[in-house]
Amino acid sequence: MKIKCLLVDDEPIALDILAAYVHQVEALDLVGRCRSAVDAFSVLQSKPVDLLFLDIQMPQLSGLELLRTLPNPPKTIITSAYREYALDGYELDVLDYLIKPIPFERFMKAVGKVFTQQPAAPPVTAPATDEEPFLFVKEDRQLFRIALRDIVALESLRDYVKISTLKQQVVTRQTLGYYEELLPREQFLRIHRSFIVAKTKIISLTESRIEVPGQTLPIGRHYKQQVFDHLQVRDLMRSGNS
Repeated sequence: MKIKCLLVDDEPIALDILAAYVHQVEALDLVGRCRSAVDAFSVLQSKPVDLLFLDIQMPQLSGLELLRTLPNPPKTIITSAYREYALDGYELDVLDYLIKPIPFERFMKAVGKVFTQQPAAPPVTAPATDEEPFLFVKEDRQLFRIALRDIVALESLRDYVKISTLKQQVVTRQTLGYYEELLPREQFLRIHRSFIVAKTKIISLTESRIEVPGQTLPIGRHYKQQVFDHLQVRDLMRSGNS
């Protein structure tokens, strides 16, 4: 028997990402997505829901206020960009509290808690296609599935980010800081206020530049020591050509 899920968030891209995650897990069934807690209240009165993914800060009615109005709320996983509401959430017996941006691995860990409380349910396993880490990126109205190992670099374009991979380039409405938090720090490195690179794609570097496939990118003055320390090349850079 599948777990019926309802997504509630006033941010369309957050709903898209969560929906994509839910579709990756065979044991989950997406029954609805709402842009407000008020709409969610109506859905919860008309449809059976086993698991609620709930944002907190929304207009008219907050996620926490919604939970307090429900006499028998479904199992709930909070999804929020703000840590300060965590205690309030756990006082309402939520299963987990996820901080945005939410990596797929963290999503799976939270969902696993649903099944530990339901022994008869099938185990939560990522599908065979999830053998390598990936993320979903939205360009216009299309979601692109990008394997982390294919990413070469990310470039900030004001309110957008250009993600260059070995196969394509995708431009999405997001901030570079969002991806700096989302991507694993042991694999990706901020080298400039406008650039992040994949460490495994670095071909060469100088005091001021890093070469990756198809691009030569600047190292920001304020990032230089951090870059050299992270790559453990500070002494090599000082030693010159000896």
